[in-house]
Amino acid sequence: MSPRSASVNEELRRRSRERLLQATVELVGERGYEATTLADIADRAGSARGLVSYYFPGKRQLLQSAVHRLMHLTLEAALEREPRTDDGRERLARAIDAILDLAVQRPVLMRTHMAGILQAEGFVQCPEQQRLAALLRDTVARYGVRDVDADYPLLRALLMGAVFAVLLPGAPMPRARLRAELFQRYGLDWELGVPPDGGPDDGPSDGTRDRADGQSSSSSS
Repeated sequence: MSPRSASVNEELRRRSRERLLQATVELVGERGYEATTLADIADRAGSARGLVSYYFPGKRQLLQSAVHRLMHLTLEAALEREPRTDDGRERLARAIDAILDLAVQRPVLMRTHMAGILQAEGFVQCPEQQRLAALLRDTVARYGVRDVDADYPLLRALLMGAVFAVLLPGAPMPRARLRAELFQRYGLDWELGVPPDGGPDDGPSDGTRDRADGQSSSSSS
């Protein structure tokens, strides 16, 4: 049997790395960060445990790369869904909706990710983060700003702030209200993207307010 080519080896490494990233997203979402070990992740991915340390210096870096990959894939799917469009305003609306939806649909995962970013390590400059950044920069450019280098970091900061507001324990902001603020900031019509049920002042359509009200009632009883 002839030895594998360099391209085949590279593809195998890529697939192995992606299995670890996917396993991390699944397990942290199911169990939380502290209850998930690197051994659990390797087992779920069907990989040798030594491969985790080979690809990633630690669990926090692995989680950031995994979430950045999820965000990139989610954003890419939203931007390229049918009907496909090159309209910069529609694409920016889709991007905002995709990130807000992730915060609503994956609260444990996204809250853990945000907490990790606020620690000393900050952003992990991994390939997944770079792909996500490139896609967001392209969205800003297509929207038509004059200075992409200045406006891309601002969009990133606004989206991070909105995700934090959705996830704030005990006092979450309604998704619809945050969406309305971001759309107003960029002059986007409410009907662009994937608008939630109701209007910008109708509160969240995802049950966030109901969950918060239920927690308040239980804590006061």
